[in-house]
Amino acid sequence: MGRSWARDRLAYDRVWRLTRGQGVTAAVVDSGADTGHPMLSGRVSERVDLTGTGDRDCLGHGTAVASLIGGRDLTGRGVPLSGVAPEVRLLVVKQQNADEDERGGDRLPGAIRRAADRGAKVINVSIRARPSPDLERAVRHAQDRDAVVVAAAGNAEKRDGDPGPAYPASYPGVLSVAALGPDGARAETSSLQSRVDLGAPGKDVPAAWTGSGYNPQAQGTSFAAAYVTGVAALVRSYHPGLRQDQVVRRVLATADGSAGDGTGRGMVNPVQAVTAVVPGENGGPVAPRPAPAPATFAAPAPVDGRTRDVSAAVAGGALAAAALAALTGVIVPLGRRRGWRPGRVDLSSRPAEDDPVAEPPTQGTIGAPRS
Repeated sequence: MGRSWARDRLAYDRVWRLTRGQGVTAAVVDSGADTGHPMLSGRVSERVDLTGTGDRDCLGHGTAVASLIGGRDLTGRGVPLSGVAPEVRLLVVKQQNADEDERGGDRLPGAIRRAADRGAKVINVSIRARPSPDLERAVRHAQDRDAVVVAAAGNAEKRDGDPGPAYPASYPGVLSVAALGPDGARAETSSLQSRVDLGAPGKDVPAAWTGSGYNPQAQGTSFAAAYVTGVAALVRSYHPGLRQDQVVRRVLATADGSAGDGTGRGMVNPVQAVTAVVPGENGGPVAPRPAPAPATFAAPAPVDGRTRDVSAAVAGGALAAAALAALTGVIVPLGRRRGWRPGRVDLSSRPAEDDPVAEPPTQGTIGAPRS
């Protein structure tokens, strides 16, 4: 089994230095779980069986979903797999056995209520059911108990076509998850009939399976929902002061962006979901901001000889113009009074009183008034 493209794409291990999901209980409402599997050994804190058939997972579906949410990191053992939140507490609520689609749907409202009442802060429902008043009330009950509800948007059936919107995914406030491929586009098996909030890997996804085995190519929105549930658990662990609706808002606000019909806000982004600063939130820590870069100052520009010469020429022209203006203001009026005749200077006589130009300035003062 090769390395999981989903793990590489989501890179959720980059936030494990901040949180690994500790302190949060995530419920897996499904077909049970194989707690003897290496990925799930010691990871399940509580099991509830609503089918009366025991704790065994006869489908394998619940085991796969649980492993993607909170399975152990086995990369050190040569298996390139781990859950998104490997220290989350897993609560497994078995509400379906084998292929009991109808009966499993009937048990679903009670399973969601049980998960919420047992303290789950994130509830994964990788099940497609018909809408009903009981199911809607169960979802509201879970949300009132401050639980984030994550549900699969449903798969398009090749034989019978798309059977329509999936529930509880299509209820308001539920994180409805589509299946996306490695390129971020919608997988062809992902429904176009349901309301979709965002997507996650759901095509050729390696996951744990019963009997200590693995399914190297799990397909469908069930497994995409598991990834989003793990991300929501990381957010709840690192931001314990956020309400469930704020967690939903944060996960949606930090997704990668729509990739077309049926992809919602696009691929879930675990790193941004945990570390981004989201306006309007109260409480909970945020990732530290990077230190500001040291201030730098630009070196002085080199001397531009051409610019210097032009500036000098302009300054010289301005001085010449000023001198010409002064000359015109003094000499021209004087010439007009004398009829443009040459003047005579008599050094032995006092200048005429009416000739201001001939009077010398008062000694020892600057701009002294005339007496």
